[in-house]
Amino acid sequence: MLKTLRGIVQEVNSAGDLQTALDIIVRRVREAMSTQVCSVYLWEPDTHEYVLMATEGLKKSSIGRVRLSSAQGLVGLVGVREEPINLDDAPEHPNYQYFPETGEEQFHSFLGVPIIHHRRVLGVLVVQQRERRRFDEGEEAFLVTMSAQLAGVIVHAEATGKITEFNKRDSKSKLKKDQQFKGVSGAPGIAIGHAVVMIRSADLDQVPSKPANNIEAEQTLFREALEAVRRDIRMAGDKLADQLRPEEQALFDVYLNMLDDEALGAEVRSLIAGGEWAQGALSQVIRQYEQHFSVMDDPYLRERATDIRDMGIRLLEYMQSAKTAPIEYPDDAILVGEEITPTMLAEVPKGKLQGIVSVEGSSNSHVAILARAMGIPTIMGVQGLPYSRLDGKQIIIDGYRGKVFTLFSDQLLENFREIVEEEKELVRELDTLKNLPCETKDNHRIKLWVNTGLMADVFRSLDRGAEGVGLYRTEVPFMIKDRFPTEKEQMQTYREQLKAFAPSPVTMRTLDIGGDKELSYFPIKEDNPFLGWRGIRITLDHPEIFLVQVRAMMKASEGLNNLRIMLPMITGTGEVEEAMRLIHRAYYEVCEEGFHVVMPEVGVMIEVPAAVYQTRELAQMVDFISVGSNDLTQYILAVDRNNARVADLYHSYHPAVLQALKKIADDAHMESVQVSICGELAGDPIAAPILLAMGYDILSMNSASLPKVKYVVRNISYSWSQELLARVMIADSPEVIHSTIELALEDAGVLSFIRPQGGRKTS
Repeated sequence: MLKTLRGIVQEVNSAGDLQTALDIIVRRVREAMSTQVCSVYLWEPDTHEYVLMATEGLKKSSIGRVRLSSAQGLVGLVGVREEPINLDDAPEHPNYQYFPETGEEQFHSFLGVPIIHHRRVLGVLVVQQRERRRFDEGEEAFLVTMSAQLAGVIVHAEATGKITEFNKRDSKSKLKKDQQFKGVSGAPGIAIGHAVVMIRSADLDQVPSKPANNIEAEQTLFREALEAVRRDIRMAGDKLADQLRPEEQALFDVYLNMLDDEALGAEVRSLIAGGEWAQGALSQVIRQYEQHFSVMDDPYLRERATDIRDMGIRLLEYMQSAKTAPIEYPDDAILVGEEITPTMLAEVPKGKLQGIVSVEGSSNSHVAILARAMGIPTIMGVQGLPYSRLDGKQIIIDGYRGKVFTLFSDQLLENFREIVEEEKELVRELDTLKNLPCETKDNHRIKLWVNTGLMADVFRSLDRGAEGVGLYRTEVPFMIKDRFPTEKEQMQTYREQLKAFAPSPVTMRTLDIGGDKELSYFPIKEDNPFLGWRGIRITLDHPEIFLVQVRAMMKASEGLNNLRIMLPMITGTGEVEEAMRLIHRAYYEVCEEGFHVVMPEVGVMIEVPAAVYQTRELAQMVDFISVGSNDLTQYILAVDRNNARVADLYHSYHPAVLQALKKIADDAHMESVQVSICGELAGDPIAAPILLAMGYDILSMNSASLPKVKYVVRNISYSWSQELLARVMIADSPEVIHSTIELALEDAGVLSFIRPQGGRKTS
């Protein structure tokens, strides 16, 4: 039976559309279980009915015609009970309903199992037989397993819009239905325009490995492709020069560095020299780099996999001499594709780019960083979007809520047009806040800092009124080389960051790599990298790495004295003691070399529950405490938010998370130590009142969130926020907590300035 199951699953997964998948299942299940009938009924939410969509054994003419309400018949009963129903004489059951068009009066045995995905009943899978008998446990387990496989197929069909083909058969459904897809916000704002679908002409995954006929010719081919791509990158940077600060153009330098002789280029040449043809060598190296980055826990570093793949595809396109027709860009162009890259932005004529939608990627993608700098509404990670069918169609993107509307009513379109006008007014209002202090109406002060990784982040942050850097990721210099960067190389990188923000403080996190952030030259293989050898655990085991980095940081701070050092993934006091010993050793060594530096402040990141309960002890040992809200939430709730099956359980407003955050702030202040919080929660303007009331001294966030968080703080009082905190801390549901805060902000007249509302709700 297991072999049969695997065969069916393989056939279903290769089906081109939902109808084909359903037909395969009913045919193969009937054969495997030796029954006379197998049928699939799907739930239609518009009409609140189960509809017969596929059958083997009943009359084919009944497909699409047989409909049952939510409580009608045995099928409806299976859906209501959300569990299998196994009967040896179905016609005798009080819920049995006869449909003459099916010809099913001759069948007695009935086994129906619900098709469920994430607690939602999608339909019912049924088998029937003429003779009176109960299906055995093995048969029931087999059918339950098939229903689980079918659930995934149906959900995918819903996401891609293929399931709407069934609705066309429904003569009752005449209303134009809004169709939307969910992603994550890459850059806020609303865009209404026509989709321009970007499809790459080269496929790295389809390049075979084969020996080179002429190694010298292959080296020449790669060298010429490398030069061409470098030229394209420089041209792209030049075309966007008048839309970006010079520092933001450094993103294109990151691309050039990836192609450096000490990085990708050298490895490809080495494989070619070993006898591999140029395209195969490129494919192997790119996929290896991409794999290293894609498994990283840090979302910023994980997104570098997209950049590497983009470079690889561009190189391959040149090597294959791929020719593509020129693209016609409308005046209201919205770029849509599987992976939208920075160089694609530069190809759009000035003034025509209105929005960006990318199936892959996140808010940490380089294209999202550039989009925020350019003020282009962007949505990333829109899984299941049927982007290949959108070219030339008018779409709406909601960069606030991360939604793409591919079908919509005239009323919804008008609503979004109103929001666009509101947005323009909001921008003018929020721009006036840049140079004003972040303090409440009753003069309670809180600092707004930023999380950075590139020079572009720093200068954009200063432009928006940031007062410091709460998290600078130091991993980047380590990721773009095929060896550990030298102390001098690290010092030069850190000096740029410190100097750009001086005299404001810059908090540099020490190297945070591990099983989930693998370096090509320092591989770590673990079964559970999230709970493994990572962060401070690695650097304490390798003091030679830790000492070089800390010395480089200190030397970079000479004359600036705005460095703060932060230790990641701390779980106990012993780790802090050992790290402090090494930091003081590095300080004395730097002084002995003749550098005139001051001892920087040192702090720890609280990211795991163990550290929550030792906050006071840790605070006695360091100068500041910083909460990594993303990881802390993940570890408290035991939820991997990148896992689609459980992502909806990840909620920063969960009562347990808020109680932990309150305890950390209280315990840190009991030791008179400054406490900050970084992560998505810190940049959520909805969360600002409760974090303020908890006593956090600093909120560190993405620079795009600064104006709205500041607006909220300046338009509420500290006493009001404390009253609100008292109310939410006794709530037992994250949804209730979030709704309570939103309603309070709406009553205070603040919500509309956080997020444009338009004439009607759009969600």
